[in-house]
Amino acid sequence: MNPKTKIGILAVASVALILVFLTIQSGGNWGYVLPKRGIKLAAIVLTAAAIAFSTVVFQTITNNRILTPSIIGLDSLYMLTQTFIIFVFGSMHIALVNPNINFILSVGLMILFSMLLYRFMFKKEGRNIYFLLLIGIVLGSLFGSLTTFMEVLIDPDEFLVVQSKMFASFNRINTKVLTAAIIALIGVAAYCMRYIKFLDVLALGREHAVNLGIGYNRVVKRLLMIVAVLISISTALVGPITFLGLLVANIAYQFMKTHRHGYLIWSSILIGIIALVGGQLVVERVFTFSTTISVIINFAGGVYFLYLLLKENKSW
Repeated sequence: MNPKTKIGILAVASVALILVFLTIQSGGNWGYVLPKRGIKLAAIVLTAAAIAFSTVVFQTITNNRILTPSIIGLDSLYMLTQTFIIFVFGSMHIALVNPNINFILSVGLMILFSMLLYRFMFKKEGRNIYFLLLIGIVLGSLFGSLTTFMEVLIDPDEFLVVQSKMFASFNRINTKVLTAAIIALIGVAAYCMRYIKFLDVLALGREHAVNLGIGYNRVVKRLLMIVAVLISISTALVGPITFLGLLVANIAYQFMKTHRHGYLIWSSILIGIIALVGGQLVVERVFTFSTTISVIINFAGGVYFLYLLLKENKSW
């Protein structure tokens, strides 16, 4: 089966799930149901596209299929930001209550952190990508420790507000924030189109990429910035979903069985849509909102991550 046929199968499956999601148990109230579910669906598609694309690109740059962009600490920084606002100003502060301000603040801080991290990374020659990952892991652990420290000290009622930020949810999407996120995603997509052609070469490794005429540091720096922006947008919009990228990217590798990133990116996005739409259906129709989609995705992703580790261990 050729890659185009496989992508067609994924597209049909995703469209079928989308139709089920939009129409199931509607009761004929289309004027109410379609706009409400349409907002959720737009957020799901945006999140799936941002996380899937950024994960495939990140794994190509690092040449490692068990890493995700969250390893550089963006999820931890997001939680630190939300917890700090509640700890210092309270849960009724405008930076938390107003979704537009909270979105801009969260995205801005995550992008600023990424810019500073990448600037430090590429300031000196000879530092490889794994040095960046090491710094990201250390800073992520620091952010996590500071978040836990403040969570212990805040009022229990306000901790519930912090807890609601820990898990991704498509039930509290603000329309204005979603519109801004879509515009930002379109802008990033238009910018990154010129760099997609380099991904097949970057997958060969730094030495081969340089020998084939790629300006490695320049291209990698821009791709990493694109990854940071996409992860920042998706995290600020719905919350952290740590294992979604790992899950959809590796399923795409195994299903497509090709090195061509044009196919891998589209297949991972479609698999991400299938995973999120299917997960949201399970949350709403099976668990009746007693859990969140990030719990389901992170559980499945965690099990799959262990499987990948055991598989790699056997290959050694």
